[in-house]
Amino acid sequence: MKITVNGEPREIAADTLQQALDALGHGGARVATAVNEAFVPAAARAETWLAPGDRVEILAPRQGG
Repeated sequence: MKITVNGEPREIAADTLQQALDALGHGGARVATAVNEAFVPAAARAETWLAPGDRVEILAPRQGG
């Protein structure tokens, strides 16, 4: 299905947000996620179904000073 990940179009074979994270290499990472501008907590990712055209944001914490 076609979705947008962090502003870039992607073709992905995933039904849920958790499956998408796994496919994109973020499965075990500590990240914040949103679908269509709505925050999705980690506990809800496996039950958050994706649809074609959804906009997914994946944000990783950064350190620096």
